Amino acid sequence: MVFGCTVLGAAAQVLMKTGANALTHAGPMAMLTNIPLLAGYCLYGMSTILLVLALRHGELSILYPVISLTYVWVTMLSFVIFRESINPFKILGVAVIVLGVTVLGRNSKP
Repeated sequence: MVFGCTVLGAAAQVLMKTGANALTHAGPMAMLTNIPLLAGYCLYGMSTILLVLALRHGELSILYPVISLTYVWVTMLSFVIFRESINPFKILGVAVIVLGVTVLGRNSKP
């Protein structure tokens, strides 16, 4: 369930960035009629609901660090969709996140 939160959260952020790029001005009506922006907000809300449900039965100290995988997906999607650059520091940061989540996952109970 938490893995789903990370995927939804990453998709939400990509949609919000897409919507923000399409804004011609930052007025409320422009934001309320921007479909990618609204879709991003909806996905982010769904991600939050899934997290709340996961927190009912899981350990916060395990689940919350897994949410950091969202940064991994956002980094990859930003590279693919927005052609953002990836430098060695970003790669190292992503590797540290994945390693940290892996270590925490190995020590958690099933």
